[in-house]
Amino acid sequence: MQPTGGLHIGNWLGALRTWVGLLESGKDALFCVVDAHATTVDYEPSEMRGRIREVALAYVAAGLDPARCTLFVQSDVNEHMELAWYLATVTPMGELHRMTQFKEKSDQHKQNVNAGLFTYPILMAADVLLYKTTLVPVGDDQVQHLELAREVCRRFNARYGEVFPEPIPSLSETPRLLGLDGKSKMSKTRGNDIGLFEEPASLERKLRGAFTDPEKLRKGDPGHPERCNVFTLHKAVNTPSRVAEIDRDCRSGVLGCGDCKRECAAVLNAALAPIRERGEALRGAPEQLDAILADGASRARAIARATMREVKDAMGLGVGGP
Repeated sequence: MQPTGGLHIGNWLGALRTWVGLLESGKDALFCVVDAHATTVDYEPSEMRGRIREVALAYVAAGLDPARCTLFVQSDVNEHMELAWYLATVTPMGELHRMTQFKEKSDQHKQNVNAGLFTYPILMAADVLLYKTTLVPVGDDQVQHLELAREVCRRFNARYGEVFPEPIPSLSETPRLLGLDGKSKMSKTRGNDIGLFEEPASLERKLRGAFTDPEKLRKGDPGHPERCNVFTLHKAVNTPSRVAEIDRDCRSGVLGCGDCKRECAAVLNAALAPIRERGEALRGAPEQLDAILADGASRARAIARATMREVKDAMGLGVGGP
């Protein structure tokens, strides 16, 4: 994830929770805070390191145990940028022009349409291939970028020999969550989010104002849960049996939107309580977080340097460097 602001429940439900599940299944996993990617848009340098640490803290608080995985910051491993350059030489310009996120970001940041925005998918491919990754958990908004990484992998191997395994996407099963406005993606900058460390009272207040089914004006009106983002939240955090009951009672008019929101807030607060607790403990011990990231970077560098030796040998580069 990029350190572009505090993480919210969309990040947790759509990605972090899936990542924790990978650890539970015994996967050998690496998780990175991709700060170099975040430099493609305007930002305040004096705030960046605080944002990096906040994302890393959220990783650990959400359940990514540093004893069972590698946690590190992208710019602490220079090989990401080096590999991105070599991969750029086998990436067709036409493929980059087809990336929908470049078009979207260019529209959002008209004052700073830079080359980094355009070549972002190549660095993402390097993030993946550098560790000879075989499985990549992604949301549907990143599938196009991963498909490009797979194409770049095939082109590199065809030209220089079999260096990289082809990564396979693992799509999140969590339904896509919109922001509390019910219209756009959940985002801190849009002010339509619930923060991962949101205090219980604030979470309840935000959910009270969340957009629901526009045709269900009062209790007793039949509802359409499939149109309601609060119901989507229930599907992500509530039990399947209770979700089925909410669906039934909303459609019949028995369940009003106010009661539905209150229950959703209670379930969310219960699920977030241990994350808040771990986050608070880590904020009280910043040296512990820095030690986790330093150890993770050291482990990541060892893998990255071994990969780059293979890459340079395959490409016929270098004559006596480390």
